[in-house]
Amino acid sequence: MRHLNTNGDRRLRTVIFDWRGTLVLAPTFTGWATEALRRLGRDPSGAAGVAALLRGCALDVPGMDADADLHRETCHRAFRDAGIDDGLAASLYAVECDPAANPFAVDVEPVLRALRGHGVRIGVLSDIHFDIRPAFRDLPVDSFTLSFEHGVVKPDPAVFRLALDDLGAEPDRTLVVGDRSTHDGAAVESGLTTLLVPPLRDVHDARLHHVAALVGAA
Repeated sequence: MRHLNTNGDRRLRTVIFDWRGTLVLAPTFTGWATEALRRLGRDPSGAAGVAALLRGCALDVPGMDADADLHRETCHRAFRDAGIDDGLAASLYAVECDPAANPFAVDVEPVLRALRGHGVRIGVLSDIHFDIRPAFRDLPVDSFTLSFEHGVVKPDPAVFRLALDDLGAEPDRTLVVGDRSTHDGAAVESGLTTLLVPPLRDVHDARLHHVAALVGAA
């Protein structure tokens, strides 16, 4: 059970990070298509055409990330409707579900290690339809709260409560870090201090030093 901190110590002792757009760079449509074609042994020069088809697909249906089966079915239906052949559709979906296709920003490892060295517990809370834990095997993360495992997505307050419970964290000593006001920003409604950083556009973007500064681990 969580309790509000009443001993006068208001230091932030837990940080919960969003994944895509905050810690990792999501593939562009062209990058996604290029990798899917490469894995099939097809000519990647056709990536621009495939990317144009992907931009027209309905790939953001509410609730998709709360149900892995629904996500897969929705994507494959959208691929078929766009005229993408089955082989390419399978490859596109494999890339979309591959954590390795989402490279970490260069400041992730040093900031996570600085937080851990400062005694801060670290969680990852993501609206996602596959297991991202393998990508973090060498990084200090204490807990993962993944939407498809719980059937709930941001901005539902329940998903933030789940993340807190996973970490055994106190709301008034927890910082949520994300890149979308509509989703991650909803943490404030659950009484959580929230930092929104610009969505990651390049792995060399440096934004997470603000997190270390807020918890005194800079």
